[in-house]
Amino acid sequence: MLSVIFRSALPKYGWLRFPAQTWVRTMSSSDGPASPFTTLAISRPAESVTHVQLHRPKKLNAMNKAFWREMVECFNEIAEDQDCRVVVVSGAGKIFTAGIDLMDMAGDMLQPEGDDTARISWNIRKLITKYQETFSVIEKCPKPVVVAVHGACIGGGVDLITACDIRLCTQDAWFQVKEVDIGLAADVGTLQRLPKVIGSRSLVNELALTARKMYADEAKSSGLVSRVFPDKEAMIAEALEMAGQIAARSPVAVQGTKLNLIYSRDHSVAEGLHYMATWNMSMLQTQDVMKSAQAVMEKKNPKETVFSKL
Repeated sequence: MLSVIFRSALPKYGWLRFPAQTWVRTMSSSDGPASPFTTLAISRPAESVTHVQLHRPKKLNAMNKAFWREMVECFNEIAEDQDCRVVVVSGAGKIFTAGIDLMDMAGDMLQPEGDDTARISWNIRKLITKYQETFSVIEKCPKPVVVAVHGACIGGGVDLITACDIRLCTQDAWFQVKEVDIGLAADVGTLQRLPKVIGSRSLVNELALTARKMYADEAKSSGLVSRVFPDKEAMIAEALEMAGQIAARSPVAVQGTKLNLIYSRDHSVAEGLHYMATWNMSMLQTQDVMKSAQAVMEKKNPKETVFSKL
């Protein structure tokens, strides 16, 4: 986890509604109701597309205690939301995220509870596994997740984006596995997922052991991101367009594709093929196959085909 942020604040948040959005959880007026989320702004910018925005811009979207809990709540809700087929994740303000809010998290990290070494260690392990779920929940979510990074993406930010399915960034973006600079090994996903994202063990080792910055061009050439944009506005526009294209396809096909890609990443080719055959023996029995085939033959835009909710 992490970049050092020696500041912490918890502003009041609430529900706001905008004409172009179905709903949004974000900063509120003083007389507005309290929001379940204080670190995230959630909106529905297009049909079947949910936009999750890291929303502590004055704190550089640093990850405080509330964030680690709210990400789990948010993506568990999204996983069950039949009106959502794709997710876009971005950051509000100047940068994507500065990583962990160390001042807010210091108590849990540096003063764990327990009467002896065994109990202290047990509680530390429980804490780490709890924080790991904050990003694993993104990977477990059956809806594809497109992440759009601008500016700095430090420490926990790398843990977050490597759990996403498609990564985009701006030309001014940079990435840093910061953990060794604050005396620990990254423990919530980077060391496990980054080697499988990039593919070069040597480069991963270099980034993790030196904590050097990786800039946009290198991120693209190494495979960390698939596309680089001149600015945030262009990137978000393309992320939403891409999300719309995915949302227009059969949710049975899209969600099955994501789940099988992740399974195949962690298993042999033979195991992946066996799992795929078992998966499709039921999933092929859907009206979506005929609807999609007919749309192709009639040369229809995918968005013209209506699929049942999933």
